[in-house]
Amino acid sequence: MNTPRKAVALISGGLDSMLATKLVQAQGIHVEGLNFFTGFCVEGHTHAIRQKDRNKQKRNNALWVAEQLGIKLHIIDIVEEYKNIVLNPKHGYGAHLNPCLDCKIFMVGRAKQWLEENNFDFIITGEVIGQRPNSQLKTKMPIVARESGAEDRLLRPLCAKLLAPTLPECEGWVKRELLGDFSGRSRKPQIALAKKFAIDEYAQPAGGCCFLTDQNYAAKLADLWHSRRKKDYELDDIMLLKVGRHIRPAENYKLIVGREEGENNFLEGYRHQFIHLRILSHMGPLTLIDGEPSAEDLHLAAQIAGRFCHGRDEDKVTVEVHSLDGAVWKLDVQPLLADAIQQEWYV
Repeated sequence: MNTPRKAVALISGGLDSMLATKLVQAQGIHVEGLNFFTGFCVEGHTHAIRQKDRNKQKRNNALWVAEQLGIKLHIIDIVEEYKNIVLNPKHGYGAHLNPCLDCKIFMVGRAKQWLEENNFDFIITGEVIGQRPNSQLKTKMPIVARESGAEDRLLRPLCAKLLAPTLPECEGWVKRELLGDFSGRSRKPQIALAKKFAIDEYAQPAGGCCFLTDQNYAAKLADLWHSRRKKDYELDDIMLLKVGRHIRPAENYKLIVGREEGENNFLEGYRHQFIHLRILSHMGPLTLIDGEPSAEDLHLAAQIAGRFCHGRDEDKVTVEVHSLDGAVWKLDVQPLLADAIQQEWYV
């Protein structure tokens, strides 16, 4: 009798991992999913916070994909152990601060560990040759299999026919002829396969899922490291980089200025950890100050915050300053003109 085989799939919430899993499920393999929380995930955070995104669907796409596939999803918090991948990537960064190759090696390696602990047989990913310039080149794929320890237990169903046969194929657990031969950045093959499987709803096919690939976010993270003179971060740090205007008038301090009600509400949760400013005389943003500003710096910070309130065109606005020791005082300041906020201050 044939032993029933089990596979674990890396589920990002995108179309590729959904289709890769579907191809293996269609061959009678039991599949369960893994989703890793790094803190840098894009979906959910900004859409849930900002009022302008209120009409966008709020859902965890990985959970939604698992539901559509009818599989169990295991969400694993790797925030702390993932730090070393971000801070010291063996294979370097991509275009920004994205350690994509090291990330893929790490996640497949964690999947291999999970596989062994749970008596599963092989690993599925949604990778396609040539789709990503850093981690999905044909020359890089063997590196992932080797350095993760997965070796030939790593199956990439969407492009399997273009790669060397893996253990699941050689052992007859899956039929190679029923797998894919996708390559390149075109999404047409995936969309056609989705139609074949009657999948008519999925996350944006070409959407990224990691803030580290975003140029603006990477600049904020690099600025954080530079200002603190060390390459490190905590979860709160990387969450705050996703929200508000980040303005650094000097090396010793930075303003995080809420852009609208949703962001102000989010920043409220951090106000006790920072010196913060409130506009009393007009409707305006909550502003957090990260660093050690002088009295002169606080005056300039109040003027900058005033620029983003409803009294920006007035001669004077009243700003309330809250210090970390609980002291509170008021400043009457003239809001800065738009062109007085130097472009290089924006992080």
